[in-house]
Amino acid sequence: MNMPTFTVRPIEARDDVDMARIIREVMPEFGANGSGFAISDPEVDWMHRAYAAPRSAYFVVERDGRVLGGGGVAPLEGGDNRTCELRKMYFLPAARGLGAGAAVMARCLDAARGFGFARCYLETLTGMDAAMRLYERSGFRRIDTALGDTGHGGCNTFYLREL
Repeated sequence: MNMPTFTVRPIEARDDVDMARIIREVMPEFGANGSGFAISDPEVDWMHRAYAAPRSAYFVVERDGRVLGGGGVAPLEGGDNRTCELRKMYFLPAARGLGAGAAVMARCLDAARGFGFARCYLETLTGMDAAMRLYERSGFRRIDTALGDTGHGGCNTFYLREL
């Protein structure tokens, strides 16, 4: 059986509506709804512009002309200039189990290294088990407390990876 193919590419303005819809559909699936979660961040509606900022990148997964998810990196708000954050990495069920998460992760970590970051931080929520397995397979280790000032007080699990 052939695995479906997909493309990972940088986000474009035309992807904003799709990514906002994906984020708003996937996050509540895991109880990550409301204030204290990325779903409430203003940038959800204009992702391509947010990740056009210096030392930032966002990648989308596309299959058969349809955006199925994405993820990005940007400087950690309230952190030191050597630490970035893995941000807004969410996928529709149609993209899960295809290797799309690992492919986006690789692109994000490569971009972070290219921007000169030494560490990558992320925060997530208990119950996002598949995502946590991906983080751990990708070399992230759990840490006890949040870093920076992301505004995501609803998150309760934190990871850090040396680049």
